Amino acid sequence: MREIKVGIGDYAVGRKEGIISTYGLGSCVGITLYDRLTKVGGLLHALLPESEHYGGRGNPAKYVDTGLKLLLKDLMKLGASQRRLEAKLFGGAHMFSTVKSEQLMIGKRNVEVAKRELRALGIRLVAEDTGGRGGRTIFLDLSTGKVRMRKVSGGKVIEKIY
Repeated sequence: MREIKVGIGDYAVGRKEGIISTYGLGSCVGITLYDRLTKVGGLLHALLPESEHYGGRGNPAKYVDTGLKLLLKDLMKLGASQRRLEAKLFGGAHMFSTVKSEQLMIGKRNVEVAKRELRALGIRLVAEDTGGRGGRTIFLDLSTGKVRMRKVSGGKVIEKIY
């Protein structure tokens, strides 16, 4: 089965078969969108919450707000319907215990912005595994829309299907 690997500040879309994956989600968020009828799906690996807070420079896929819009646009080109899309959200961990400033809690802000943007786009959030301190790896199966998530927590590997 074909696997498309998505790096930080990147996204990928596909249809009907294959796996789209991303590795090492710490404070970054991984957002999957999937249309069950057309079996069109995609995954965004966003590094930062809002492009305007960082001058809107560089790659728009590295921001949650602008990256989601890019992902949505490419899913629609493949035949997805915005009203049928279901979202799943992963990551947003608090990676540094010494950071106490709200502004520097990037993981928490990434999750908040992702939820806000999904609501604004009218896309239902159907599953979530966010926060905590561990990193996550996710795999979106384009034939089913299911996401396999693996994370390390307290020295144990935890794997779940969403």
